[in-house]
Amino acid sequence: MISRLFLLLTMLFFAPQNAYAMGVNECIDKYFAPFSDAFSNLIFTSVKIAGTSVPIIILFLIISSIIFTFYLRFIGIWGFKHSLKQLFGKYHKEHDNDRDGEVSSMGAFATALSGTVGLGNIAGVAIAISIGGPGAMFWMIFGALCGMASKFLECTLAVKYRRFNADGSVSGGPMFYIAHGLTRKGLRWLGQPLALIFALMCVPGALGGGNMLQINQATQQVINITGGESSFFAAHSWVFGLIVAIIVGLIIVGGIKSIANVTSKIVPIMCGLYLFAAAAIILMNFQHIPHAIYVIVKEAFMPQSVAGGIIGTIIIGFRRSVQSNEAGSGSAPIAYAAVKTNEPVSQGFVSLMEPFLDTVIICSLTAFVIIITGEYLNYQEGITGVQLTSAAFAGTFSFFPYVLAIVIILFAISTIISWAYYGQKAWSYMFGEGFKRTKVYQIMFCIFIVIGSSMNLQSVIDFTDATMLAMAAPNLIAIFILLPEIKQDLIEYCKKYKMINILNNSWFKDEKVL
Repeated sequence: MISRLFLLLTMLFFAPQNAYAMGVNECIDKYFAPFSDAFSNLIFTSVKIAGTSVPIIILFLIISSIIFTFYLRFIGIWGFKHSLKQLFGKYHKEHDNDRDGEVSSMGAFATALSGTVGLGNIAGVAIAISIGGPGAMFWMIFGALCGMASKFLECTLAVKYRRFNADGSVSGGPMFYIAHGLTRKGLRWLGQPLALIFALMCVPGALGGGNMLQINQATQQVINITGGESSFFAAHSWVFGLIVAIIVGLIIVGGIKSIANVTSKIVPIMCGLYLFAAAAIILMNFQHIPHAIYVIVKEAFMPQSVAGGIIGTIIIGFRRSVQSNEAGSGSAPIAYAAVKTNEPVSQGFVSLMEPFLDTVIICSLTAFVIIITGEYLNYQEGITGVQLTSAAFAGTFSFFPYVLAIVIILFAISTIISWAYYGQKAWSYMFGEGFKRTKVYQIMFCIFIVIGSSMNLQSVIDFTDATMLAMAAPNLIAIFILLPEIKQDLIEYCKKYKMINILNNSWFKDEKVL
């Protein structure tokens, strides 16, 4: 294994670009692709619904989010105001230094948000509209509103079952509440294997989908705006990957405190820049806003030329929503576990804002730019994803693709940083905490950044996409088992902080389900 890694690195830095890319790609296709394809086909096992193939794991995520939403009585609506108060520190802020944890609520929130706000908000929305029409955006928003309940549950559990290490650091996430939460229920035989499965899926998911895919797409955008095939980076893309790897390495070596400090600064900048650019285009075409809204709503219920009709549009919208905000997948709870609080439910409320900002706000702006400019009508096979979004931006201001490139790079780097931490905690769960073990993972993660910037690793990406979705299975199973205990914690929290309006709700008076 070590000799193969050494050979790969030698090819990467000393062989001609085309030669090593071709050689490594052929090697991967020959030895790794068969295993990758078999695993991906298993995870993406689909069922036909109204003529549309829907992966069972996606269906599981969608149905779970809807069940959780009803079980918690639409917590995304009645808990929204309290979520804002928690996020901006109206509760407990003055006692942060007296509370257990490593980072503030805002720091944990920024880290988790940076992990979800990525290329899916730009490319994913364009793909959804290309396949499912403008109406898919309506169902993406609906899916995000349901996903808020999933995010609340998993993040509350992460804080409740987190572990404090001897050096004062915190380890938490699905691995811990799956193992310890189910053990408390007398289901240790189930909890331990499920926790291990989650960790086993999280590490390759972090290295691939949370790392290689992000840097690969960012590199392509850099090449596009610096001359295309004549760009220096076209023949030396690994240079850009190396620069990003050094930046990421310097950040992640400081742990969650360093990551939260950086993401707290990057997230407002990148989101603000993207919101400004998108809002500028929308305002320049403000006369088309009513028509865009009409098209989105109309196509949501009466889609034109979409496979599966309205069912197909709903499935496509929900699928992209799930893949954008990752509600239920178990990634974000790893960041939220490090928060400074003694009230697990309070951080659950904070996490409600993540799917809302990620999908309802940022994804909606992307959709409006594509629809309001009419670019979706010019969609052609092969012109999709980032290219479609970039074309929509360029239609109003020719220089906006450069702004979009900056946003894409920031989105990619912030996602890479967050997923570096997610993978590290899963790695530590499997191999134990320790300076040397952590450094092995961090070095490996940075090496994969360089490789991902210069390789066309479709089989690897398919595999890691599958692992990222596979994380949801053990996570959701544990959440269903622990649902009653979290609802009881929620009721006690509402009593403690005198949230009378909630307690008077007839839905919460009936505690037979507890």
